[in-house]
Amino acid sequence: MNLDFREIATATMVLFAVIDIVGSIPVIIDLRTKFGHIQSEKASLVSAGIMIAFLFVGEEILKLIGIDVNSFAVAGSFVLFFLALEMILGIRLYRDEAATSASIVPIAFPLIAGAGTMTTLLSLRAEFQSINIIIAILLNIILVYAILKSSSKIERMLSKNGLSIIRKVFGVVLLAIAVKLFAANVKGLFA
Repeated sequence: MNLDFREIATATMVLFAVIDIVGSIPVIIDLRTKFGHIQSEKASLVSAGIMIAFLFVGEEILKLIGIDVNSFAVAGSFVLFFLALEMILGIRLYRDEAATSASIVPIAFPLIAGAGTMTTLLSLRAEFQSINIIIAILLNIILVYAILKSSSKIERMLSKNGLSIIRKVFGVVLLAIAVKLFAANVKGLFA
């Protein structure tokens, strides 16, 4: 077990930017308005379970279909790049189907533990120790839970402009991380 606070901090920031729970507050509020109460505890626990399971089983699934971690990390850097562009430019490149209920399915998956998060987890695993990534996941889940519980208070406090600024700042951070992830893993494709 090799705890590294720099790795924990970096992985936490990357996951925070990809999960984008602050940017998802308008979606969460809309789901609460349409479907009633959101089960914050259940959504948070299911999200954590999905992410931790994928952290360990995801690489085995890749091996089973013949894809190495470097290739997945490079692909992940492209996903992160486009997620960052969405955050910075305020556009949607990918659209999910409309939610039919405010249950585990639209909140835990794909809103919190979606394709971008899964890709990011395997990309982080190519660079960081698993224990540091697990701690980063748990820190993010605590934050996700807190935001799910108090999303209406946060919305009133920050306003639309405040949420937009936070989303753009994390988009720029995510863009820089995507470039770094690409540069660190593209060499492994040709070695």
